[in-house]
Amino acid sequence: METITGAVAAFALCTSAPRDTCVVDGDTFWLAGEKIRLADINAPETHQAACAAERALGERAKARLAQLLGGGFALSVEGRATDRYGRLLRVARREGRSLGAQLVAEGLAEPWRGRRSDWCVRLAARE
Repeated sequence: METITGAVAAFALCTSAPRDTCVVDGDTFWLAGEKIRLADINAPETHQAACAAERALGERAKARLAQLLGGGFALSVEGRATDRYGRLLRVARREGRSLGAQLVAEGLAEPWRGRRSDWCVRLAARE
């Protein structure tokens, strides 16, 4: 595991371009103009959600990720460095704990399993 950067920054929720330091959704954010995808989790979509329940959970995950990132973190490469969309794949940690794992523990994301899940089916099964 190679730590490539550390940061303490205020993270707003992303709006329109240009994007510099903000949170897109529960597993994607911008830091100093670089788009970063958390490599260890999958969070519900916000912009392309398949149902209202996914969008609502995605909004909660996005807000929580902004809070977690604002407390400071270090980024590391654990596996591939980029995804097929050119985003940097990183694990964000504070004091050795993955911020993604924190989102999973809070029910706002799931561990990354190599593909997206159908959040609408998962959320309907909880009801």
